Amino acid sequence: MFGDNYCQILSAGFILVLCCEKLYMNTAAMSFVGKVLNNIFFLAYTSFKAIESTEKSDDTQWLTYWTVFGFLNIIEFFSDTILYWIPFYYLFKTVFFLWLFLPPFKGAQVLYAKFLRPFLIAYQGDVDSSLNKLKSKVNEATKEAMNSVVDSVSSDRSDKTE
Repeated sequence: MFGDNYCQILSAGFILVLCCEKLYMNTAAMSFVGKVLNNIFFLAYTSFKAIESTEKSDDTQWLTYWTVFGFLNIIEFFSDTILYWIPFYYLFKTVFFLWLFLPPFKGAQVLYAKFLRPFLIAYQGDVDSSLNKLKSKVNEATKEAMNSVVDSVSSDRSDKTE
């Protein structure tokens, strides 16, 4: 429906909103508004459009972007208090994310191919094994919790009937 130029301009506008709210209006409400505008209305909608299109290249672009985005969020979660003190951090982050997801640059595909993919392939077996162990522990804990709830409920019912 919209041309690539329109989408690029729209994406740059949403990223600019994020940048401005971080640089000038650092309030919780504006931060929330900027994240909703960017993450939900633009990136999620553009991903939806890619899924619904018949082309495979845009699917690959957006799936790669979300993979890289997820790993960058993990890194940022642990380093945000340090990064916050770097001058113009949010401006650099804004430019970096524009590079990541704008189609002419395909930065997410570059990061994925050079860094993330080799790392994940090297440790894929270890990660899968750890995830399976975690899954079984969660399943066991869930069963124990459910059994505890059922036992508690049945003992409460038997106490009330006596």
